[in-house]
Amino acid sequence: MASTTAALDHGTLARMDAWWRAANYLSVGQIYLLDNPLLKEPLRRSHIKPRLLGHWGTTPGLNFIYVHMNRLIQQQDLSMIFIAGPGHGGPAVVANTWLEGSYSELYADISQDEEGMRRLFRQFSFPGGIPSHAAPETPGSIHEGGELGYALLHAYGAVFDNPDLIACCVVGDGEAETGPLATSWHSNKFLNPRSDGAVLPILHLNGYKIANPAILARISNCELEHLMTGYGYQPHFVEGEDPKVMHALMAAATDAAIVEIRAIQHEARAGGDQSRPLSRPRWPMIILRSPKGWTGPRAVDGRKSEGFWRSHQVPFGEMDNPDHIRLLEDWMHGYGPEALFESDGSLRAELAALAPAGTRRMGANPHANGGTLLRDLRLPDFRDYAVVVPAPGSVRAEATRAMGTYLRDVMRRNMTNFRVFGPDETASNRLGALFEVTDRTWMDARFDYDEHLAPDGRVVEMLSEHACEGWLEGYLLTGRHGLFSCYEAFIHIIDSMFNQHAKWLKVCGEIAWRRPIASLNILLTSHVWRQDHNGFSHQDPGFIDHVVNKKADIIRVYLPPDANTLLVVTDQCLRSRDLVNVIVAGKQPERQWLDMDAAIDHAGAGIGLWEWGCSDQGGEPDIVLAAAGDVPTLEMLAAIDILRELTPELKIRFINVVDLMTLQPREEHPHGLSDAEFVSLFRPATPILFAYHGYPWLIHRLTYRRSNHGNLHVRGYKEEGTTTTPFDMVVLNTLDRFHLVIDVATWVPKLHPRAAHIKQLMRDRLNQHTRYIHAHGEDMPEIRDWAWPARLPGA
Repeated sequence: MASTTAALDHGTLARMDAWWRAANYLSVGQIYLLDNPLLKEPLRRSHIKPRLLGHWGTTPGLNFIYVHMNRLIQQQDLSMIFIAGPGHGGPAVVANTWLEGSYSELYADISQDEEGMRRLFRQFSFPGGIPSHAAPETPGSIHEGGELGYALLHAYGAVFDNPDLIACCVVGDGEAETGPLATSWHSNKFLNPRSDGAVLPILHLNGYKIANPAILARISNCELEHLMTGYGYQPHFVEGEDPKVMHALMAAATDAAIVEIRAIQHEARAGGDQSRPLSRPRWPMIILRSPKGWTGPRAVDGRKSEGFWRSHQVPFGEMDNPDHIRLLEDWMHGYGPEALFESDGSLRAELAALAPAGTRRMGANPHANGGTLLRDLRLPDFRDYAVVVPAPGSVRAEATRAMGTYLRDVMRRNMTNFRVFGPDETASNRLGALFEVTDRTWMDARFDYDEHLAPDGRVVEMLSEHACEGWLEGYLLTGRHGLFSCYEAFIHIIDSMFNQHAKWLKVCGEIAWRRPIASLNILLTSHVWRQDHNGFSHQDPGFIDHVVNKKADIIRVYLPPDANTLLVVTDQCLRSRDLVNVIVAGKQPERQWLDMDAAIDHAGAGIGLWEWGCSDQGGEPDIVLAAAGDVPTLEMLAAIDILRELTPELKIRFINVVDLMTLQPREEHPHGLSDAEFVSLFRPATPILFAYHGYPWLIHRLTYRRSNHGNLHVRGYKEEGTTTTPFDMVVLNTLDRFHLVIDVATWVPKLHPRAAHIKQLMRDRLNQHTRYIHAHGEDMPEIRDWAWPARLPGA
């Protein structure tokens, strides 16, 4: 494809510069003004906001890039979205979407006239208005500005399986210093030019962060070029501060980048032969060096502003100072608003013509409102993957392996809109059945002895939780489905990414034009109770505590006790919308408790009695025993076996919890039990002993408002661990069957006469356990081989 730069005559460049000035004018107005949007009268203090909030420094660069993307879209009929990585670049994206008309189409009161401009200015960073970054309220956005480090990951996730889409992703120089962003550059190794779209990264170096120089802005072009070349990119440099020169340089660089993208895609797609081998191309990128706070005041009160960190946020804010009011007025007049806008506030027609039409506008591209493109998954019947359970505890199975066979057929039926992401652990997590229908995405060299690597693979693995989470978020936000599997202890790496996605979903739920997207599904396996071989560093169940801080309408936490329940929960999660679903399930062989029909009923309710584990059918229970999680369920049932043998007269009620949020009151979570339902299960004055997968205090936190909370005692992980045996892990944290029996003897009054004998027997069993593992290096046979006994109901 020939370059189109020659077609940029002086008039076109002049109109582009005028659009840029208009966007800059609107950006300054958003930060500063309440009224007098066209400066038709002398600026007064009453026209200016009482509190000035916003970021100017990155904004003119974003405006500059946006108008150049508009030109490319118009001239070459591109489908493009705009991802603003720099923190708080909201004024720029809001300004440009208002200029192109997409903003006013969604917000009729922010019309393209003087009154609409006044409202546009007033709402920015103002109570009852909009945030200062490119938030869910911003048309065309899939990335919340200020999520430092994730922009490029979101961009690549957006273009996977989107062959006609280009994501223009602006990376700020502060953002470029973060670990996630540094890793993100490797995303090009996973981009298939035949079936995926393209990302055009623009590294925007304006020299400074909040108060310090930016590292990449201070290294030489030679070193920077080597860095980006080493990452696998073809960098194009654009640098300077003279707008006329910069427009010409940027036009040439963007033209060259699109030519290279199209050439890469044409070579990969020519002839439609999908069997032709592919090699990883060198994708283009742009390195833009421009002054921070470009076109703003060069100095404020005699101190440098433009091109320095002082222009990062609000360049000057003492608006009771008449000199500052005059400075603001001169600054805004310098853009020439009378040459940009008609007297009624509308953009001049020759400038409005620069905007693409319809859904080609970046603020109106449907990929940035992914729910409009979302198609339901074609799901197999999860019942077909059931583990046969003739009686509770009679068989062992690996829960996630059963899930893997189900996901295999989900993948088989949805080969263009479903992906599985994980940090090099898909096979380790027993999801290897996926490789019967697809491979791992891999664009680099492959050797004869490699397994399951292919450019068109749909399992995306990189040893970076940040990358996996960010790609999946971008994939979901643009209208597709997926799942992220991870070792439980290391999911904390993406705590802040989960935070931001949950906040995004919360706000989107309050915006009428945002359509529902597929839920973020996170499988946590290789969990705390089966990390005995890897040791203390791999033992942490605390992500759940972090998750439940988010709004109840957004989050779900599932702790299926066996494979069949996991299958039911997985199907529910894949069908859901606008949620974050966290599933915690073990991958090791474990006792299976429920047949499929029972699992469907149990998972549907989220909590319930297991009648065969109870002995209170004839009256009020002496003790309520509850469990949430596969290992806690095993240990509590083993404790019940001991109690039924030692104290057959004891009336025990056993409750299993799959959906953790059922413990909250219904007023606090849509899945919560009503107070009446909770009391019916847990009784109003009966001692409750709860065996929980994670940190015990979370159960107290979820139930503190319940009437019987004072009788609740919880066992769980208490930050004890090492490299040891599986059973010793639960012993170290006093979650084992012997400690649970001791607790029952302590808390049930009718056992007090015999409590000392029961406790001594259990302590003897614990001592026996310790001696055995120190001598043999494995758990005692009666622990390893324990099963729900035939003498008890259900067996």
